[in-house]
Amino acid sequence: MESRTKLAVELKNKGYNCAQAVACTYCDLVGLDEETMFKIMEGFGAGFGTTEGTCGAITGAVALAGMKNSSANLETPDSKASTAKLSREIMTRFKAKAGATICRVLKGVDTKVVLHSCNDCVHDAAKIVEEVVFPEKFN
Repeated sequence: MESRTKLAVELKNKGYNCAQAVACTYCDLVGLDEETMFKIMEGFGAGFGTTEGTCGAITGAVALAGMKNSSANLETPDSKASTAKLSREIMTRFKAKAGATICRVLKGVDTKVVLHSCNDCVHDAAKIVEEVVFPEKFN
């Protein structure tokens, strides 16, 4: 399958927040329609609910990891550890690439030095999704 990283950036430039751009790009691969994913991720933009916390692009990636990996076993939740491992891998790879995971730091709000633009965050988070969450689909 061809990489969708450009599509993720296009969605960001269309007006989707960073979380929506990443999650909606791959929503078909986890069985959700784009409108539903868009609604779910709407509150996670601008660093987790506009708090400039965890980068929305990462949040979108982690949401996809949960959607793909969860056993959805409501009686005996048994996939939390493996999903947490995927999430940690996403965070680790993103931080190595971008230099931080916090929106405020990435944007250089306090330092006036942008570490990673929003478009770069979306692109890199999408690439990590392809490598970590859906390696069987993207080579």
